[in-house]
Amino acid sequence: MNRFLKLLAVGLLCVVPFAVSGADPMATDYPVEDCLGSAKPYPAPEDPAAYPDSLTPVFVNHVGRHGARFLSSAKTTVDLTAFLDRADSAGVLAPLGKELLSLARYVADISHNRWGALDSLGMAEQRGIASRMFLAYPKLFMGGKVNAISSYSPRCVMSMYEFTHQLDRLNNRVEIYTASGHQTSPLMRPFDVDKAYVEWAASKEWEAPYNMFFETTAPAAPARRLLTDPDFLNNKEALDMSWTEYKVLMGLPAMGMAVDLEKYFTRAELNSLWACENLGHYLRRTATTLSSEPALIASDLLLNLINTTDAAVAGDNRFNVELRFGHAETLMPLLSLMRLRGCYYMTNYFDTVGLHWKDFDVVPMAANLQIVLFRTDKGGWCVRFDLNERPVPLFPDSPQVYVPWEDAREYLVRCLPLHLQP
Repeated sequence: MNRFLKLLAVGLLCVVPFAVSGADPMATDYPVEDCLGSAKPYPAPEDPAAYPDSLTPVFVNHVGRHGARFLSSAKTTVDLTAFLDRADSAGVLAPLGKELLSLARYVADISHNRWGALDSLGMAEQRGIASRMFLAYPKLFMGGKVNAISSYSPRCVMSMYEFTHQLDRLNNRVEIYTASGHQTSPLMRPFDVDKAYVEWAASKEWEAPYNMFFETTAPAAPARRLLTDPDFLNNKEALDMSWTEYKVLMGLPAMGMAVDLEKYFTRAELNSLWACENLGHYLRRTATTLSSEPALIASDLLLNLINTTDAAVAGDNRFNVELRFGHAETLMPLLSLMRLRGCYYMTNYFDTVGLHWKDFDVVPMAANLQIVLFRTDKGGWCVRFDLNERPVPLFPDSPQVYVPWEDAREYLVRCLPLHLQP
């Protein structure tokens, strides 16, 4: 018995410091700018990726997200303003709350008739990506042909036009073909038209694990900090309002608005709220242990990338560059289906997701995947995969970034469901 008590005491000594400190081994401590999540403005590379002299670029396949935009809808701003107005009428709005109410009203004013629209920052992001592509592969645009399609969403259409207009400014002898509309939805908006996914999403299988995580992770303090009476809100209301506050404020940098997020949240609170947002993206838009449906919706798009690259190798693709402009919800499934490093993570422990799958790395504003096809000096073909203009290995167990096309093709075909494998 004495030996047991001694072992128990040692165990408690090991546990108690952890409990007292409140440390959570799954908690993250990412910088404030990363806690903007998928609303983070595009982190442009300082230097374009170089390639060996032994390689000649001959074709580029590009799938991109629209650039930075105004908040996607008025809902969160309306909800936040209504709450703050109610607290103000009740005489319990603290000075910080009054400041936030003024800011929310200003956001609503400048966003009127522009909710979800591409803004000047988003336009600049697309022009920057186009310029770097042109500078990296100038011969593809000298008398070459470019094909571009976009989702019917206006911010995607405008992203396509900003990108292609910049290419034309840099060399007006390039031929550019553009198309947008509902006919592109099977590739650019499969989350709307894929019946299996629509049914899965309607089942809300992801909701239970998400809600459990949210209820144990989201902080109530940010909402209560806006009030002079902390009892004005019950705990659920405080959690929901902290979330609404975060959703409004985290979208402002993408609108080109400077905001001091640490005035409203501690860094730990920002990380907790980001973790909730990140898990929602992960569960609904990538392959998980719950379902593969969110990734499988990108199957047609991946097959299109394979086929257009095949055509370029065979000399049957009349375009030197193929551009596609969609959404974060377009890219997340595709990158997960391809199992690109950092874009695919399987676990039954959803509290670990934020350590391994990070939306700010995967789909910041203007996120993009570029597949660059090169001819080797020996007459062969190889490809490089660039995520957000940074080369990434294709194979999970290899650091190699230049891969023979036949090997890359075999790998990508295996990622497809059997009925689509050519």
